[in-house]
Amino acid sequence: MQVWNWSGFWSYFVNPYLLGGAGVTLGLTAATLVLGLLLAFVLVLFRMSKNPILNGISAFHVWLFRGTPLLVQLIIIYTGLPQLGLIRLNVIESALLGLVLNEAAYLSEILRAGIQSVGPGQHDAAKALGLNRAKAFVLIVMPQAMRVIVPALGNSVNGLLKTTSIASVISMEELLRRGQVLMQQRFEVLEVFVCIAIIYLAMTTVWELVQRRIEAHYGKAYEARTEAKRFARDDH
Repeated sequence: MQVWNWSGFWSYFVNPYLLGGAGVTLGLTAATLVLGLLLAFVLVLFRMSKNPILNGISAFHVWLFRGTPLLVQLIIIYTGLPQLGLIRLNVIESALLGLVLNEAAYLSEILRAGIQSVGPGQHDAAKALGLNRAKAFVLIVMPQAMRVIVPALGNSVNGLLKTTSIASVISMEELLRRGQVLMQQRFEVLEVFVCIAIIYLAMTTVWELVQRRIEAHYGKAYEARTEAKRFARDDH
């Protein structure tokens, strides 16, 4: 009995159907990240607002979507909402909505931590320069906050790449779901699973390299300021 089919295994790496699933995974990840960041930014503004209603909405969203499994959220959105007569979404819409709502809850905490890491003295300095709140936030606060945000955000993207596989439970034809279809057709379970794992590993490795470049970019300014402060102390 043949345990491993090498020719079948290597063929999956050039299988258009499976590679198309990898493309869907990347597209779903990118769309979730962009929309999730937009929603997360709104949640941060609500959370930092002095309005108790807005603050409560943000806190409730984070509490709800961080405290329940994504799998359950996707099933409720895809099958529960139509049963309640609220809204009927297709597979892509359901997967995207569930992933965005879930990811935004985590991203909002990352953004909030980065923004709050900037000392209040920076806000005072911005006011002294005559900058309004919006300009101070864009020109002073966010560039400094990015040093804290980028590493955590990069790790979140890495996790999101793999988390998209959960959408396969509602028949979203991403990488894992297409792999499951091939398994049922060819009965080569181990070969397909190992191929899928290697493709995921390749995608996360490429992202890790990109993340390092981004972290290095935002770390340059901080290192320059630190070096300038050290030289200033040495002069005194």
